[in-house]
Amino acid sequence: MSDPSTPLLQVEQVRKLFPLKSGGGVLSFGAARRAPMLHAVDGVDLEIGRGESVGLVGESGCGKSTLVRLITRTLDPTGGSIRFRGEDIGGIPASRFARTPQRREVQMVFQDPTDSLNPRHTARDAIAEPLRLLGHLSGQALAARVDEVAGLVQMPRELLGRFPHQLSGGQKARVGIARAVALEPSLLVLDEPTAALDVSVQAVILHLLADLRERLGMSYLFVSHDLNIVRLLCDRVMVMYLGRVVESGPAREVFEAPRHPYTRALLSAIPGLSGGAARRIRLEGDPTSPVDPDPARCRFHGRCPQGRDACTASSPVLQSTGPGHSVACHFPEPG
Repeated sequence: MSDPSTPLLQVEQVRKLFPLKSGGGVLSFGAARRAPMLHAVDGVDLEIGRGESVGLVGESGCGKSTLVRLITRTLDPTGGSIRFRGEDIGGIPASRFARTPQRREVQMVFQDPTDSLNPRHTARDAIAEPLRLLGHLSGQALAARVDEVAGLVQMPRELLGRFPHQLSGGQKARVGIARAVALEPSLLVLDEPTAALDVSVQAVILHLLADLRERLGMSYLFVSHDLNIVRLLCDRVMVMYLGRVVESGPAREVFEAPRHPYTRALLSAIPGLSGGAARRIRLEGDPTSPVDPDPARCRFHGRCPQGRDACTASSPVLQSTGPGHSVACHFPEPG
């Protein structure tokens, strides 16, 4: 049994690089010369404590989805370490991770419940599948557990016999959540879990997720473009830009006093967000290419409203600016 003081998840300097052809496609094996490399995730550190909810935010293409695939072990890292309960899972090939004990402890809720559900399976079948494959349940024990989990997510039993096309968006979201929590995971990774839902349904599902976290004692890694949702559900927030974390800290502190210029720009785009800038900060210039970026240059420099010469001389690293708050910027805003 691992030490209770050990973080549930520890990601240290994890990287994922993809080789590219000169035309931009993925390089075929056996190429004679070194191909340019796309730095999708490039030296990320992340910790999630037991029972903690951590938000991961950033623009599309910043590396959030790749990082999620590395953590859930559907993709192998290029470098760095991924430890779960103190045990190295980053070194286990993705092709073998499904057969490890940790697989049932790390579960995922996908962005679009319609795409993640088999159209030929009923809601009951969808919830039962992980219980059969990883929980090794069958017969009456399986049926009883499915009913129990359906109750947890407030899914009426009479709907369990329906197929996905017969369910509403909110009902399909409940099935996806039920399938993920059926095995009682310690870590639930949520990838934009309400993005495909109407606003009124979003509120209900978010309330359900908050309730489940409290009742089951799970930790959450919550990936979202909606900063208001992250502010409500998360204890800490991590902001990614071009494969790196540029700011990390307590949610309230990051939202009320953002210290990285990119974080300030993100928050300024959210109308009425407490702590956001008084006016919209529009980022000018061209973003740095994620293909073989200059290691001696800040990746945000080309768009940063306060970039200076020092930003082209060395790439900033995450440094503490206060208790639990770190920023990768040569000239962070005062707290």
